[in-house]
Amino acid sequence: MRYIKLFYWLFFPGLLVCPHTSFTQVPEQIPKTTTSVAEDTMVTVEILQGVRKLEFRKLNDSTQLQILAGNVKLKQGNTLFDCDSCVINNNSNTFEAWGHVHINDSDTANAFSNHLLYIINKKIAYLDGGVTLTDGKGSLTTPDLEYDVDTKIGIYKNGGKVINKKSVLTSKEGYYYTDLKDIYFKGNVELKDPAYYIKTDSLLYNTETETTRFIAETFIKDSSGRTIETKEGYYNMKTGKAEFGQRPIIHDGKTTIIANRVAFDDSSGTSEAEGHAVIVDSVQGTTILANKIFRNNKTDAVLATGKPLMIVKQDKDSIYITADTLFSARLSDLYGKKDSVVKDTVKGTQVVNINEKDSSNRYFEAYHHVRIFSDSLQAVSDSLFYSFKDSIFRLYDDPVIWAKDSQVTGDTILLYTKNKKADRMKVFEKSFLVNKLDPEIFNQVRSTRMDGYFKDGTIDSVRAAGFAECIYFIQDEDSAYSGINESKSDLLDIYFVNQELNKVVFRSSVTGTVWPIKQKDPKEMRLQNFRWLEERRPKTKFELFE
Repeated sequence: MRYIKLFYWLFFPGLLVCPHTSFTQVPEQIPKTTTSVAEDTMVTVEILQGVRKLEFRKLNDSTQLQILAGNVKLKQGNTLFDCDSCVINNNSNTFEAWGHVHINDSDTANAFSNHLLYIINKKIAYLDGGVTLTDGKGSLTTPDLEYDVDTKIGIYKNGGKVINKKSVLTSKEGYYYTDLKDIYFKGNVELKDPAYYIKTDSLLYNTETETTRFIAETFIKDSSGRTIETKEGYYNMKTGKAEFGQRPIIHDGKTTIIANRVAFDDSSGTSEAEGHAVIVDSVQGTTILANKIFRNNKTDAVLATGKPLMIVKQDKDSIYITADTLFSARLSDLYGKKDSVVKDTVKGTQVVNINEKDSSNRYFEAYHHVRIFSDSLQAVSDSLFYSFKDSIFRLYDDPVIWAKDSQVTGDTILLYTKNKKADRMKVFEKSFLVNKLDPEIFNQVRSTRMDGYFKDGTIDSVRAAGFAECIYFIQDEDSAYSGINESKSDLLDIYFVNQELNKVVFRSSVTGTVWPIKQKDPKEMRLQNFRWLEERRPKTKFELFE
């Protein structure tokens, strides 16, 4: 029988060597404890009670074998060994065991296999044949394993599987740090859990904290269908908290999230995206960009700060909206009931019917320094409210709307949209329309209330009602100014062609004067509270990204 072999795959402490110099057959019943000492390493091995057979065999002048068989129990330091049989070689400083091998390493870890080879002077063990390693939390199975007793690190390179509660993780290679309860997986790594599926090339996993750390390109899918693509980060299965870096991409139903860093807390249902963050809602056709975006995944509420920008997608003329803060949520959460009585500061009390599952069950708000840009229309205000249910932009606190060379101001402006294009508007209190003709020359209309109408998204006409006043420059066929109409009326209509003021029609009794152009300085013709606010106007959509 050959007792010296070259083996692989490791595990734990414990070592044996023999000091005897001749072959000896000993009685089948041996003393309770026998101690052996290797002359060159001085490693002490204690043979515990239960061994039925002990013998020594000399192979040559330098090599002696110590043979143990039958319910072998050994101890070296704090490490315990159990096996059916073993051989100790004093020359190669190896200990080899067969059959029901069990290693208990200071109660830190337990290993089981069919065969063990231990290198005494290097304190490295090799296990093979149905290897199992457990740290009390997770359990690893692999064909063969190498274990360093000093560092308490186990290594496998021919495939392994770790089971921890309901989680099953497989990989080609693995490095098991039993003291730390950390495992480094490498090559074709897959983690399957009732709540998550993870596929990557490399990751770290802690069996005690149940925390997974991502260190390579990783794909994650949870039970809700949410997917995550990331290159770094962590996920704690106990707490439900996770964080991902290097611009992860998250697809959550209709929503896509991209940012430099994204953090989740599934226990509270909240997430945070930071650093050039982007949230795309494919159903609503909206995109939010900001330095920081907070999201409640349970209610779909979104709060964006740090130069936030919302893009409302349209076929040809998307709307860009920016402010200090943007907030979006479900209308049903705002109103609370399916059929709610809502008090609107502009429209009065009304009943709003809301279907919670309807895609129009959303609204967004913008606070402070609101700016809006589209190719056909621009606007500013201090705050804004938009409902996807009625498609109305509500602009509050000194709002201004521009359409080409025309400007509209008032206390509050409601801009109605249809198919995401401007359809009509209502201007309440201190309504003022200015149409620029040339530098310092402006057509002007002032009234209590204005209603504007758009055609194909561009301004077509405006009706001014309530103490309406007008300054209108009359032009001849060559566009030369011939006179100035300064009039008052309770009701008048203004018509546009190609977004330029074309004519003014008075609908009720009119009082006023038509001045020859030579009698008045056009630069001085101004209605009370006249303002031309071109400096506040967004000139391009790129301004909103600054």
